[in-house]
Amino acid sequence: MAENSGFDPGKIISYKFPEVKFAYDERDVALYALGIGACRGNALDEKELKYVYHENGQPYIQVLPTFAAIFTLGNMGYVKQIPGLEFDPRLLLHGQQYIEIYKPFPTSGCILNRGTIAGLHDKGKAAVVEIETTSYEKDSGQPLCMNRTTIYLRGAGGFTKSSPPYSFSKYPANQILPVKITKGQQPFAVYEDCTQESQALLYRLSGDYNPLHSDPMVAETAGFSRPILHGLCTLGFAVRAVIKCICNGDPTKVKNILGRFLLHVYPGETLITEMWLEDSRVLYQTKVKERNRAVLMGYVTLKHIASSL
Repeated sequence: MAENSGFDPGKIISYKFPEVKFAYDERDVALYALGIGACRGNALDEKELKYVYHENGQPYIQVLPTFAAIFTLGNMGYVKQIPGLEFDPRLLLHGQQYIEIYKPFPTSGCILNRGTIAGLHDKGKAAVVEIETTSYEKDSGQPLCMNRTTIYLRGAGGFTKSSPPYSFSKYPANQILPVKITKGQQPFAVYEDCTQESQALLYRLSGDYNPLHSDPMVAETAGFSRPILHGLCTLGFAVRAVIKCICNGDPTKVKNILGRFLLHVYPGETLITEMWLEDSRVLYQTKVKERNRAVLMGYVTLKHIASSL
């Protein structure tokens, strides 16, 4: 295997991200919910109005569990500064997002994010980097959630100096469970939701300002006919569908989330999320209706299944 002299695995895996403070309020929570389609089709939706409005006298709006992914944006900005990690940022792909929820999120707060390199793998034509971010409440010090972000750096592989290819993982391989959807098995539930033409422009206001999602010239250079939707926005749509269909609209039932990004979505396309029950897990697959292509798959593990099922 050819050696990539720009890589130094020892420096990469020992890197400690700076502690990043992240403050948010009720406006940020509501804006995020709208960014992933809450109340898009029905402004009076009884299962989703609580994400954007103090419904029925409740003192606070509720926070969707995928809001956790917003906490990682600060750490992702440091990726290009990791010593020993050389890559072309235009060739970076977001491959997977894993989220563990430790307690329901407050409607507003200040958190501290602490990040480490959780994995580094040489795949020959690409390098795979796993970044783990644990978020703590600033005042109490209690952990709120953990994100593990997997990124693929195309063209950055081949840095192994000996056989077998270099592979480091901070955790056992079985910690994140595999996703196996039996072909031909009928889903337990199906949810269809249409994104808006302006969906990416709305979602980016939650903090991901990558021009790939807003600038036509940047999108064209990357090989797309127009700006694409953020992968984490698509994940938000899918998990919101699971909460609505399986959890009877209760976001606090979500324990952990896995999303594997398979293909891009163009704003304005229709997302169809199919769901299968597997004990406490909900397996899901999201397709783009107009192209009949799968764009996302994964699972949501629940604390318990809704009693109404």
